[in-house]
Amino acid sequence: MNGNAVQAIARKDLKVVIRNKTVSIPLIVMPVVILVGLPVATALMPKIGDMGDMQSLMGPLQALLAGYDEAQGPVVYLLAFMVVPFYLLMSVTVSIAGASDSFAGEKERKTLEALLYTPTTDGELLLGKLLSAWLPSLGIAWGGFLLYIVTANLAAWPVMGRLWFPTTMWLVLALWVAPAVTGLGVVAMVLISSRARTFQAAYSLGAMVIVPILLLGVLPLSGVMAFSAWVLALLGLLFWAIDAVLLWLGWHSFRRTKLALEM
Repeated sequence: MNGNAVQAIARKDLKVVIRNKTVSIPLIVMPVVILVGLPVATALMPKIGDMGDMQSLMGPLQALLAGYDEAQGPVVYLLAFMVVPFYLLMSVTVSIAGASDSFAGEKERKTLEALLYTPTTDGELLLGKLLSAWLPSLGIAWGGFLLYIVTANLAAWPVMGRLWFPTTMWLVLALWVAPAVTGLGVVAMVLISSRARTFQAAYSLGAMVIVPILLLGVLPLSGVMAFSAWVLALLGLLFWAIDAVLLWLGWHSFRRTKLALEM
């Protein structure tokens, strides 16, 4: 494995992503909307602690909110628990936006042929593409987490009166689950991008990865499951297992000769 070749491919793709507004804008806008917009909306919500109807929605989380008073419970419910599926959705969507361009973008820009003739192995080419999409996605997920630490504490300060975030659950979410979720989006979309002819075609197929995350977000609302540190730890393990399977399949099926025939 030639590490320099892998780094060269990853650096080249990173520069392309930064210059491509179709790819880069979603990488910036979605984290800001979710991790800044939601805390601001929560802070502006009048008398959030007196919202009686909130108690019924908090049903499966009552035990996890036992340490908070009547005013703090709804705030923690909204900012710590209800944002979890949105954070996961943001992480996978950001990874899809970057990974969709990996090979499909090369085809559109007519640069794929030159890439295929570089002195790299199939594995090095695939790994370079994966890293070029995964590293910035992970950076945005972790950067967004740091941003959310600030916005969540500021939004809840009038009610909490102290620094309360991040919780243990969110540390597990950001450090364990988010890398696995972004990895899922990247591996799946790089393999899809290698078959798609355009960026838009590859990106539209990203719904196959987004839908399971959306369904996951419905579970707390339906009362089927409440997010906790242990639940998220197991969920992260599941995502890492799926990543490993997809990576194994991609590693053994990816061939540049197939790409050359599809040009």
